[in-house]
Amino acid sequence: LPAMLEQELRAQPRAAGLRLLEAAHDNGLRMTARLRDFEVKDLLSLTQFFGFHTETFSLAVNFLDRFLSKMKVQRKHLGCVGLSCFYLAVKASEEERNVPLATDLIRISQYRFTVSDMMRMEKIILEKLCWKVKAVTAFQFLQLYHSFIYENLSCERRKYLNFERLETQLKVCHCRIVFSKAKPSVLALSILALEIEEQKLLELIEPLEFLQLHSKISNRELTFWKELVLKCLTEYSSNKCSKPNVQKLKWIVSRRTARQLKHSYYRITHLPTIPENTS
Repeated sequence: LPAMLEQELRAQPRAAGLRLLEAAHDNGLRMTARLRDFEVKDLLSLTQFFGFHTETFSLAVNFLDRFLSKMKVQRKHLGCVGLSCFYLAVKASEEERNVPLATDLIRISQYRFTVSDMMRMEKIILEKLCWKVKAVTAFQFLQLYHSFIYENLSCERRKYLNFERLETQLKVCHCRIVFSKAKPSVLALSILALEIEEQKLLELIEPLEFLQLHSKISNRELTFWKELVLKCLTEYSSNKCSKPNVQKLKWIVSRRTARQLKHSYYRITHLPTIPENTS
């Protein structure tokens, strides 16, 4: 944990750059927080489509936000930037046999730029990220915190702390730029703390406080982000929030295209829903 806490600060998006994005007004040319959120939802759809791990998605979001917080990106280039960040994350996190060809990725994403365009963009992104592609993500903290907390539950009570549900909640938060201003450890602990409260797992209050203490997270900070997470998840569960759409990826895959794709990574999954815990 101490090593992760030290490393997380080295790969954080620039807060000032994220604030500029949030303050930007859409004039049809410049980047905005809304466009960033739409791009992340597209990356989540791709993650589900190819069956990649949540860590890959979390890393891709980290790359994208770090780049956007440093560079003034025109909206016409956002697709290439987003897909290049995604491809870098895939190559860094997934097994080599599951990494799609760049041509397949572009085709499925329905973009018109070329593989050469994407390769050039990858190089630019890597340079701006100072070649730091081993970032500590909120997903890694969520895994660590959950494994520690889980050990403090009796076998009968473990079903109430579903990791898949926590994972989905993290994906939802990643689709809002505001959560990129939170340290990964704080976002992960906020999600976990909310779930513990909701499931009324009182025996986990002390272990949670232990994690909070050793993660050096103040009560004020944790309360602030818990409130934002709760608001985000409440909106996501309602009809106020647009959700990632895998359907638009489904229709582009003709039988001929499907035959051309590597069978090992061609799969369709459902839209993300936050799984219900068994009562």
